[in-house]
Amino acid sequence: MDRLVIDNPFTGEVAAERPLADDEMKDAVLDGATAASRVLRDMTVQERQQLCRRALDAMLAERETIASDITRMMGKPLRQSNNEVNAMEGRARHMTEIAADALADHIVDSPEGQERRIERVPIGVVLNMPAWNYPLLTCVNVVFPAVVAGNAVVLKHSSRSALCGEHFARAFDAAGAPEGAVTALHCDHAMAAKLAADRRVGYVAFTGSVGGGHAVYQAVASGHFADAGLELGGKDGAYVAKDADLAAAIDGLVDGATYNAGQSCCAVERVYVHASRYDDFVAGARELMAKMSLGDPMSEVDMGPMAQPNAGDFIAGQVEAAKQAGAEVLVGGGQTQVDGKGRFFEPTLMVGVSHDHDIMRSETFGPVLPVMKVQSDEEALALMNDSDLGLTGSVWTQDRDRAATLARQLEVGTVYMNRCDVLDPTLPWTGVKDTGKGSTLSHLGLLHLTRPRSWLFKL
Repeated sequence: MDRLVIDNPFTGEVAAERPLADDEMKDAVLDGATAASRVLRDMTVQERQQLCRRALDAMLAERETIASDITRMMGKPLRQSNNEVNAMEGRARHMTEIAADALADHIVDSPEGQERRIERVPIGVVLNMPAWNYPLLTCVNVVFPAVVAGNAVVLKHSSRSALCGEHFARAFDAAGAPEGAVTALHCDHAMAAKLAADRRVGYVAFTGSVGGGHAVYQAVASGHFADAGLELGGKDGAYVAKDADLAAAIDGLVDGATYNAGQSCCAVERVYVHASRYDDFVAGARELMAKMSLGDPMSEVDMGPMAQPNAGDFIAGQVEAAKQAGAEVLVGGGQTQVDGKGRFFEPTLMVGVSHDHDIMRSETFGPVLPVMKVQSDEEALALMNDSDLGLTGSVWTQDRDRAATLARQLEVGTVYMNRCDVLDPTLPWTGVKDTGKGSTLSHLGLLHLTRPRSWLFKL
């Protein structure tokens, strides 16, 4: 049987090793999930809420192990891994608590002698394929909402962070969930395509690249007409207006570009600064990025290594191409190691870039902050919308009306004012263009994991 081997991005040692599923294992998991979905469907929402609360408690009891596993598998500094556990708890609690209201029947006004209503019906089996960069958060966005809505979940986690799928599955087992309610299955891309195409699966949730999203969507359509939620990343822009609180903008945007080594779908990947504030912004960002520390992610450092072996070469290629076209690197710009270990990329500040450069158009997924000077709000808006991706955008201003005017015209799923790179579970996480389709979180995230059924009764 083929095996999955995960290396530690800092030490190079083996972090975990697991067997990959074959067809027999796939069928057993899908049959078990189908049976579990019928049990969950017949539970009340309140019973499923209690189950999810117990599962969350089980996960939090293992929080130190989970955080350590994340750091060993993908290189995130341990402090940030612990932050991710905390954020997972917040999302799981919110989605669990709003379920009863969000899934309640909608009673339609009816003529005498009739009853009309719309109920939300569980889909059955949900295939969840989360990403490695936030292995708890891209997972919890689907797992807890799916179960509380009455579905079973098959978790095909990213091969870079496979242990996180096991943590979710064990937590629901410990909580007394029906056998097969949440199952972790380790498999290669070919087997994942078989899962997505299988008619026993009622919904597919995928977080990853645009290319991966196309492959998943095609696999689903090849087998049936299940819906799919696709969260495919971003090239998120920010605008620093002439009235911005500059210190706050510098601090927030540098953090937004470098947190988790820039390996975030909503990382800040391009910044447009009003000409009147441009020089001061660049000077402040340069000073802040030059101070950032790299090193062993189990210690107190600002940035750990890049998770994937090929990431450094890709980022270096984008940076070098921009330099050859006239851009200038003010800080960083290359791959490095710390004490002979790790696949690091330096925090990198670039100026002199233009929208002809790939680094302003294609997702970098690394700690690079390219900055352009603009003359007006209108120019910033046009450049922010000049992208095939549309996840988030941020406006840094002290004028709420300016932010609102730009927000109504920005082609993104979430608009921030004076903040970036953060999710609020009360709001839907969604995007436009090649960022994908569907929503997670908020009450809309629960609606996507159910289907409507109409009642038209003559009494």
